[in-house]
Amino acid sequence: AGGTSGIGLATAELLLSQGAKVLLVGRRDKIGDLALVQLKAYAGRVKFLRADLSLVSQCQALGLSLTKQGEKLNFLVNSAGCYEEKPLEQITAEDYNFMLSNNLQSTIFLTQALLPLFKEGSAIVNVASDAGIRGNYGCPLYSAAKGGVVAFSRSLALDLAPRVRVNCVCPGDVDTPLVAKQLAAGNYTKEDMAQVYPLGRIGQPEEIAHIICSLLSPHNSFMTGAVIPVDGGLTAKG
Repeated sequence: AGGTSGIGLATAELLLSQGAKVLLVGRRDKIGDLALVQLKAYAGRVKFLRADLSLVSQCQALGLSLTKQGEKLNFLVNSAGCYEEKPLEQITAEDYNFMLSNNLQSTIFLTQALLPLFKEGSAIVNVASDAGIRGNYGCPLYSAAKGGVVAFSRSLALDLAPRVRVNCVCPGDVDTPLVAKQLAAGNYTKEDMAQVYPLGRIGQPEEIAHIICSLLSPHNSFMTGAVIPVDGGLTAKG
């Protein structure tokens, strides 16, 4: 889910390179088509499915469609999401509904819709954020939504064990279209952003993808309920 750009697309490409069959889910046909062009070397093992995952009805419809097609799943990566900085004093009910539906509701209800399709020994990885672990300046609503993803992942890991493993990855800033949009809306640069990280830079999508794929692998079958920062040392600063 959210596999048409950024971390999701990098993860899809890595999974395909290892022989997996991948279903990309996104809300825009144009972005989905561009993703398929980038992944054309794996044509036949990758498909794009259009769905607005912020809508519970479309999560349910996607699950029903895949069930009717007889699909079974070995893994799910919930990487769909959005970001916005806004102080508490300015947050509206519309802001709340938008942020929670795109970051938390989408993860919960897509997982619910697809749960009957998981094979024994399957794995789920939810993508949250360092802000969901320790909070961050200027984005209390985003932090709350991603914190919800962290708590949901831990709880679901207990509920689904031992049949399905659930883990959560919490990236710092990563060089994706989402961060490019954030920089364009703000008054700072990628170099400014990099200064807060002990490693002196922001992450690359492929670096997050490697952690996600490692968590999906049966070689890590003793891992569930883990919340893993991949943030250049940011959360280690305390």
